[in-house]
Amino acid sequence: MKKFFPVYVRVPLIFFIVFALMEYFIDSGDRPAFIKYPMVSLFLCVFLFILIAIEITLSAVNKVMYQLLSPEEKAKLEHEESLSFKESTWFKNLMQKLTKTSPIEKEGDLLMDHDYDGIKELDNNLPPWWVYLFYICIIFGVIYVVRYEVLGADNQEMELKKEMAQAKIDVEEYLKTAPDLMDEKTVVLLTDEPSLAAGKEIFTMNCAACHRADGGGQIGPNLTDNHWILGGGIKNLFHTITNGGRDGKGMISWKGTLKPKEIQKVASYILSLQGSNPKDPKEAEGEVWVDESAAKTDASNTQKDTTEVKK
Repeated sequence: MKKFFPVYVRVPLIFFIVFALMEYFIDSGDRPAFIKYPMVSLFLCVFLFILIAIEITLSAVNKVMYQLLSPEEKAKLEHEESLSFKESTWFKNLMQKLTKTSPIEKEGDLLMDHDYDGIKELDNNLPPWWVYLFYICIIFGVIYVVRYEVLGADNQEMELKKEMAQAKIDVEEYLKTAPDLMDEKTVVLLTDEPSLAAGKEIFTMNCAACHRADGGGQIGPNLTDNHWILGGGIKNLFHTITNGGRDGKGMISWKGTLKPKEIQKVASYILSLQGSNPKDPKEAEGEVWVDESAAKTDASNTQKDTTEVKK
């Protein structure tokens, strides 16, 4: 084997295999493991040194052992080394175990009585590798039929559907706790004091110049009444702050300055200013906005109460 894989091939090949395995099994993120972890680089250097040392040692031992051989043994060894890959003893033994072929001298014992226009048939045994592969296929087929047809296990299509459904649930759950992925569809109104205090601070730093510190309106509209130009409620307000107001004359987009969680807090704070009646507020703009979902809920509750009274 050493003749077919010389030292200048063996050493780089073994080193590359170990290097690839370490990169595969060591989780180093977007950086190579040997760069992120200096100990990996140190191990690879030591391993390469040991690998070269082993090859040098084995080469020296082989030379010493060769000098100790008799002339007949040296001639036999040189003859074996001069053989080609297919003529080598180990290759012939391997092929014999895999195929179980009979020598050409024994073809007469395998000859069958069939004769087709001079073409004769030999009663050779099937190669062991083919027989074993056939048995494995039978075992696999039995297990497959029992698992999927008898026991009713999920096939690939059903597994894909279940995984996609579970992935959708996982994404929705993740979005609920991932503030930086929040949008106007998933945002909810905050009412706790710490969030409103943080929203007030953001409002004072970024919004008070146009809407006044009390939200009464200056360049921008009054935020304390029930009139809204682009719709009220936490979802509409989140969308307006994120993407900006009317083209050419509305508020700029804040999505490049504020994070979604910060926009949620400042929008919640703005909604907490409803009905605060600041001094000298700006004249109302837009239309009165009514939360349709809340109105439907109230109507449903009222109808339910009326029905209960009639009963």
